[in-house]
Amino acid sequence: MYVQKFEDLNKSDIGIAGGKGANLGELTQAGIPVPPGFVVTAETYEKFMEDSGINDKVLDILDQIDINDTKALQSAAEEIKSIIIETPIPEDMVMFIKEAYNQLCQRVGEDDTDVAIRSSATAEDLPEASFAGQQDTFLHVSGDEEVIEYIRKCWASLFEARAIFYREENNFEHSKVLIAVVVQKMAIADKAGVMFTVNPSTGEEIALIEGSWGLGEAVVSGDVTPDNYQVDKTNNEIINVTISDKKVMYTNDESGTSVKVNVPENLRMERVLSDDELIELTEMGKRVQAHYGEPMDTEWAFERDNLFLLQARPITTLDGDAPAADDDAGVEGEVLVRGLGASPGIATGNVKIVLDIDELDKIEEGDVMVTTMTTPDMVPAMRRASGIITDEGGVTCHASIISRELGIPCVVGTGDATKTLKENTGVTLDGKKGLVFEGIKKVEEEAPQATAVAAEAPILTVTEVKANVSMPEAAERAAATGADGVGLLRTEHLMLTAGIHPGKFIADGKEDELINTIAENVQIVADAFYPKPVWYRTLDAPTDEFITLEGGENEPEEHNPMLGWRGIRRELDQPEILKCEFKAIKKLHEQGYTNIGIMIPLSQSPSELIQAKALCSEVGLEPHKDVDFGMMVEIPAAALTIEDYLAIGVDFVSLGTNDLTQYTLAVDRNNEFVAKHYTEEHPAVMKLIERTIKKCAEAGVTCSICGQAGSVPHIVEKLVKFGITSVSSNADAVAEVRKTVARAEQKIILEAARKRLE
Repeated sequence: MYVQKFEDLNKSDIGIAGGKGANLGELTQAGIPVPPGFVVTAETYEKFMEDSGINDKVLDILDQIDINDTKALQSAAEEIKSIIIETPIPEDMVMFIKEAYNQLCQRVGEDDTDVAIRSSATAEDLPEASFAGQQDTFLHVSGDEEVIEYIRKCWASLFEARAIFYREENNFEHSKVLIAVVVQKMAIADKAGVMFTVNPSTGEEIALIEGSWGLGEAVVSGDVTPDNYQVDKTNNEIINVTISDKKVMYTNDESGTSVKVNVPENLRMERVLSDDELIELTEMGKRVQAHYGEPMDTEWAFERDNLFLLQARPITTLDGDAPAADDDAGVEGEVLVRGLGASPGIATGNVKIVLDIDELDKIEEGDVMVTTMTTPDMVPAMRRASGIITDEGGVTCHASIISRELGIPCVVGTGDATKTLKENTGVTLDGKKGLVFEGIKKVEEEAPQATAVAAEAPILTVTEVKANVSMPEAAERAAATGADGVGLLRTEHLMLTAGIHPGKFIADGKEDELINTIAENVQIVADAFYPKPVWYRTLDAPTDEFITLEGGENEPEEHNPMLGWRGIRRELDQPEILKCEFKAIKKLHEQGYTNIGIMIPLSQSPSELIQAKALCSEVGLEPHKDVDFGMMVEIPAAALTIEDYLAIGVDFVSLGTNDLTQYTLAVDRNNEFVAKHYTEEHPAVMKLIERTIKKCAEAGVTCSICGQAGSVPHIVEKLVKFGITSVSSNADAVAEVRKTVARAEQKIILEAARKRLE
């Protein structure tokens, strides 16, 4: 068939619809919101090439190409494209394509509706290969005659120089790679971008989302450095927000054509995605990953309040070769430019600045390519480079994706590397931390962490404002906010990122390895904040997080892990794991780290706290003497009996309002059917919070909050009024929470003063 609707395709139809078309069909059938469209099949392209007699001509030209001769490659590509574009399409094909387009117009209720025309090569968007950006995309195509014209241009783009080079390098036979063409209703996006359903560099289970204003073309092409967001998929907690200066955007002009324009001044530093939109995106990402059964690279768009998925493909870089340099190593010296770490590894070489495609020949083996933003035409030269540095782009742009696939360290979004760095001077770049150093360095010790959240001028508050930290890599950035310490250091990422069940370490006689892993990661955070307090929460991983780990095959399959074998109840059943955690903290205490406190999660009875203290003493770390020992209040039972906990002795209490709200209201906030009923402001939840704070205040015990409620301004005002000692929020919210706390304290002082005057 010449044409197939999305509804009639699925992921097994790559041979018919190419990778992109097959995946759009799969998403449509799965009920994911996708703008409607159809695919001009690969068979149509093959028949066009054969029946017109141009296939042999094209293959003859390809046989004579030296792909390492950039100019000859580009010349041959232009010749082939001209042949295809100038060859008429047979009338029967034209009729079927026009009919499909007119049916699409009727479906959406628009005459000559705008469509996007995208390539979908039959070897594209496969798990083992990424053809990112190698064929062309045409936006805002309108009318059946234009549709025919741009389909032919899309066919011709199968022979762009970059695409020819990639196929040769990856041993794809040119004659075996066909091209289908996706014709899809344009989503007129107010905001758009890219989402990886796991971290594409590390495989960590976080949604990595990048977004900017207007159409997604600016993000994918790297024309803009987008906002960067990271969301913990286990609980939809937003763990990082980095706002970028978004200088340009793509939008529609009066004729409906996509044009690049300057972003209005009031939007350049404005946050693109709200918390609710991030959670909506993350939920969609989880649905897509669950449906495919593997991590996915997606493109999305918000058209007003409607979220659409425009594309999905497997992430191709998770199992690729790692860069040769040691990712964990650091570099010391003068930092020349800073950006986003987009592809990990250390690279050294001489700077070659490329501002035009004609300058690619100057890149020799081992040079560091510096450019505004890479394009698909640059891939041959990128392959020769030891490292890539760009002015623009985020960690999902072309430069980032290709660099990760090639295993080349890459730093993007520096802003001014093409102006700051000097031609032919030696540099060293750290593709993990996003730093570029002067000179060619030997790797010695950890380099200073780039900070994405700058501290503002200090605002003094009596109520402390702390940061929540999930990963050691985020510690320097969190400390740079001026936070008064860490109110919640989650163990899960520290312990589970190795991919090995903690019980397996012990079963294999590698207890010391587990202890060292925990100690080394906690030390990074403790160092960043010293001497400010860091509250370490012991392991609270539900069984569904353990089960996927090496050694986790014997984990029970619980019907509802959130209500199951987790937190202190599990650790008391498996005390050897908890003792390893205590031994790790003891090791750090003996090294002089006196700023670490231990926090017990998910306790429902004071007896659990007593048992935990006894295990801590057993390893030679005395609670309340050697280390502050506290607890989380996440279960209504703990809030209603908090005075019993205080009676047996705790140094601090922290309210985990995310779980407390779910347990109080019997609402799973990740369940789309009941999530609308989730609110920390429910009177029952607020009464439990108020009771806990006031009982702690009466006993003279520090009381903090580390749940999402601690980032909501009007709730923070109530907490301060109740007498909360500290508020712990995500690092990106520290500055705003501090302002809110200051206003609340001033309001209380003012109200007290007014009462005295009455």
